[in-house]
Amino acid sequence: MRRILYSIYQIVIAGPIFLILTILTAVTTITGSIFNSKIWGYYPGKIWSMLTCYLALLPVKVYGREHIRKETSYVFVANHQGAFDIFLIYGFLGHNFKWMMKQGLRRIPFVGKACASAGHIYVDKSSPKKIQETIEEACHVLKDGMSLVVFPEGARTFTGTMNRFKKGAYFLADELQLPVVPLTIEGSFDVLPRTGKMLKRHALKLTIHEPIYPTCQGAENIKELIAKSYEVINEDLPEEYRSHSVM
Repeated sequence: MRRILYSIYQIVIAGPIFLILTILTAVTTITGSIFNSKIWGYYPGKIWSMLTCYLALLPVKVYGREHIRKETSYVFVANHQGAFDIFLIYGFLGHNFKWMMKQGLRRIPFVGKACASAGHIYVDKSSPKKIQETIEEACHVLKDGMSLVVFPEGARTFTGTMNRFKKGAYFLADELQLPVVPLTIEGSFDVLPRTGKMLKRHALKLTIHEPIYPTCQGAENIKELIAKSYEVINEDLPEEYRSHSVM
C-alpha cells in the first residue's frame, strides 16, 4: 500500500513540482551566470538538488566533509549508481565544482543550456583537437578552489556494481598535480537504477574519503590514482554491490 501511495505521490505531486523547479533553476542559472558563473553556476543547482531529494522524501546522510577544504581544488571521482547520484553530490557535497559531462546532455531542454552557462564541461570526443580543447578548458577551471566532479565509469551501472574506471579525470589530476577525492554513493541504485522508471524510497548516503595526493607525475601516477580510488570506493559499498574484479 505504501508503494502505491508513493507512486501516486510521484505522479500527481512530486513530478509536476520537480518540472517547475527544473525550469526555474535553469532560467535562474542562465540569467545569473551572465554576471557571476562561480556563484550562479553553483548555488541554484545545489538548492534544486537538495529540494529534489526532499521532494522525493529520501533521507540523506553525508560523511567525511572534514576531509576537504573550500579553498583547495580537487578532482572528485564517484561511483555511478543511478540518476540520483547527481542530486546527492550537487546538493550535499558542500564544495563548489563543475561537472564533466557527456556532450549529448547539451540536448536536454533548459538543462543543457543552463549547464553550459554555468561553466560545466562537456566532453567532446569527436576529434583529437576537440579532446585537447576539453582538457584545456578543464585546466583553466581547476584553480582558486574550484573543483571538478567526474563519474570515471562513464555511465551508470546496470547492476549496482562498479565498472572499470576510465583515465580522463585522472589525466587532469596528474597534469595539474591535484588531489583526487573518492566519493562513495550508496542507495542511489535502490532509488532509481538505470533501467528503473519509478522511484523507490531508500536512504541516500554520500561518503567523502580522504584526498589521494599525487606521488609523482606520468603514467605510473595515473595508474596508482585509479587503483587507489577504485579500491577506496569499492570497499565502502555494501557487500552486494562490491566488485571482486581487480583493477
